[in-house]
Amino acid sequence: MNTRIIILTLLCLEVNFKVYATDQILQDPPAMQINRSSVLSPSDVNKKQKLSEASFTWDVRKIKSKLWNPATQHFDSVILRGYQGTNTSLNTPFVAPTIEIFPGETLKATLNNQLNNDPRSNQKIGADQTCSSEHMHTDQPHCFDTTNMHTHGLWVSPRDKSDNVFVSISPGTKFQYEYNIAEDHPAGTFWYHPHRHGSTAIQVGSGMAGALIIRGNRQPTANKTGDLDLLTKGFKERILLFQQIQYACYNNDGTIKTNSDGSYFCGHGDIGEIRDYQGFGAGNWTKSGRYTSINGEIQPLLTQAVAGKVERWRMIHAGVRDSINLTIRLMQHAPNKLDLTTQSEKKLLKENCTGPVVNQYIIANDGLTLKQIHEQPVTVLQPSYRYDALIQFPQKGRYCIINESAPASANVDRVNSERRLMAVVHVNAANPTSQTLTDALIEHANQNINLDMRKSVINDLQNNLKLSHFVPHPDLPQTPYKQQLEFNIDNTQNPPQFQIDGKPFQLGRVDRDLKLERTDEWTLTSKLASHPFHIHINPFQIIAIYDPNGKDVSAIDSIDDYDKSAAPDPQYRGLKGSWKDTILVKNVRGASYKVIFRTKYQRYTGDFVLHCHILDHEDQGMMQHIRISSPNDPQTQK
Repeated sequence: MNTRIIILTLLCLEVNFKVYATDQILQDPPAMQINRSSVLSPSDVNKKQKLSEASFTWDVRKIKSKLWNPATQHFDSVILRGYQGTNTSLNTPFVAPTIEIFPGETLKATLNNQLNNDPRSNQKIGADQTCSSEHMHTDQPHCFDTTNMHTHGLWVSPRDKSDNVFVSISPGTKFQYEYNIAEDHPAGTFWYHPHRHGSTAIQVGSGMAGALIIRGNRQPTANKTGDLDLLTKGFKERILLFQQIQYACYNNDGTIKTNSDGSYFCGHGDIGEIRDYQGFGAGNWTKSGRYTSINGEIQPLLTQAVAGKVERWRMIHAGVRDSINLTIRLMQHAPNKLDLTTQSEKKLLKENCTGPVVNQYIIANDGLTLKQIHEQPVTVLQPSYRYDALIQFPQKGRYCIINESAPASANVDRVNSERRLMAVVHVNAANPTSQTLTDALIEHANQNINLDMRKSVINDLQNNLKLSHFVPHPDLPQTPYKQQLEFNIDNTQNPPQFQIDGKPFQLGRVDRDLKLERTDEWTLTSKLASHPFHIHINPFQIIAIYDPNGKDVSAIDSIDDYDKSAAPDPQYRGLKGSWKDTILVKNVRGASYKVIFRTKYQRYTGDFVLHCHILDHEDQGMMQHIRISSPNDPQTQK
C-alpha cells in the first residue's frame, strides 16, 4: 500500500465515514508546471520587477480511467478526452491541470492534439472520420477529434495565436498559443475549454475543461483599484470544477445501452465513452442518471475544514447540460457509516441533510470582484458560470453539499430535476481563535494592505462588507448605441434549427460589426427555452433583468428575500451592477425574461463569437460572428 493510500485510509478512519475508495477524498486539480523567464516569484508583493514570459506544453488525448457510479456502487471504466500537463493525477488522469498566470505575463502554451491515439492498443488511429469535407460548413456536429482552446473570460486579443476560436488543430498536430496578459488584467477565476465549432459539446462533455486562475497582488491606490487576493491571502482555497460527463456504453448497433427506466447502463467489461451526440439534447442529462463530478470525483469527501476558519471556494461550472443549485447544510443525524445507494441517498437528503444552511458569501461573479460581498443560502450556477465564495462552517460536524431540485423553467436541461448529494464535508473542531467573517477580512487588510489605503479598505468592510477598492471595472454610463438579441429554436425545421435573431450560424458571415472604444447597451430575450448567453473578450455590466411581469429581479439583494415564497428566481438576486461574461436568458412557458447589460469594446480589435453556452446548441448554430473594428475603419461588413 503506497503512502497516499495509507494517509487517505487514516483520514477515513478518523472521520468514521464509509468512502467507496480511498481516492474519493477530494483533491484540487493538478497544477500545471509553468516555465518562467523571471526568477522572481510573482507572488512577492514587495518587489516591483516586471514579469515577462511563461510557457508550457500539454497534450489532449483519449485517456482510460474510471468514474464512480452511485447507481451500481461500482466504478465504471471510461475512455474520456482530457488535457494532460506536467502534473497528472493517477486517480483522475483526465482532469485538466490548473493554469495559474499573472498580469503582465506573456503566456506561450503549446497544445499537442493526440486525440488520434487509441488507449486500448496504444496505437495511432486513422483520420478523423467525422471531419470530412461535407461536414465542414454545416451546423451539424462534426470533427469530434479536431480541437482548439478558448480562454473563457480572459480579456485578451481574439486575433492570430491568442484567443482565436477559428483556429482548428487536427489530430497529430501542434499549435502554440500566445496570450499577452495586460498589466491591468483583473485577477480572478476563469477557465479554459475547446471551442472548435461542431465538436465543442462532445469534447467539454467528455471532460476537456480546466481552471485558469489569474493571481494578483496589486495594491489599491487613490486612483486605482487593487486585487481581492490581498484580502483572501492565507484563507484555505479550494478549486471546485463541476462537470457533467455523460459517458455511455454502446450496443453492437451503436445505440446507447439503457436500463428499463431509460438511465444509462454499463455492464461487466464495458467501457463508457462519448462517441457522438446521441446523449445530448433536452432532458437527456437528467434521464442518463449520471452525477455531476467535482474535480473528476463523484460524491467525494472534502477534508481539512476547520469550524470558524474562512475558506475561499473557486467554483467553476465546466459542464454542458445541468443547472446547479448549490446549498450546504449541516447533517442533523449523521450516521456512523454512510452507504450511498440511490435509495439511501434519497433517505439521507430527506432525513439527515436537513440542518441549518451554511450561507455563502459571494465575492466575485465570473472572476470579477463584486462591489459588495453578497450573502446567500443558494448559489445557482449555469453552464460556464463561476462564483468565488467565502465559506465559514459554524461548528464541527459533517455537512452535505447539495444540488437542490429545480423546475424545468430554471434548468437548462428543460426538465424538473431532483435533489442530489454532490459531496460531503468533514469539519473539524473550532479553533479557539475563530473570528467573524468581517474580523477575518479586517485582519488580512491590516496585514496586506498598504498603510495609505488600509483605513479606507477597513471602513468599507465595516460598512456592509463593501469591496469598492477591488472592483476591476468602472460603471458604464448610458449610451445611445443599442444591440438586440433573441434566441430561438425553430422546431418547424428538420432537424430543428438553432437560431440567434432568426438565423443559424454561418461560417464566414459577420453578424455584428462593432466599434472599438464604444459602449453599447444590449437587450437579450429568448423566444423558446432558456439559454445562457456568453460573449468572448469583453465582459458586461448588468443594468437590469426584468421578469415577464416587468419586475427588475436583479435589484433584490437582501438575504431575507430568500425565505419568501413569492420571491423571484434566486439566481438573479444582487446581480444589478455586477460584471459577468455569461448570463441566463430565461423563458418560462413561452414568456421571456429581458436581460439588459452594457459593455465597452476596449483595447482589442478582431473577430470572435457570442453564443448559447448549452454547447450542443452552439455546435448546431446558436452562435454569432462578431467583429470589433476601429472607428476609422471604412470597411464594415453586415
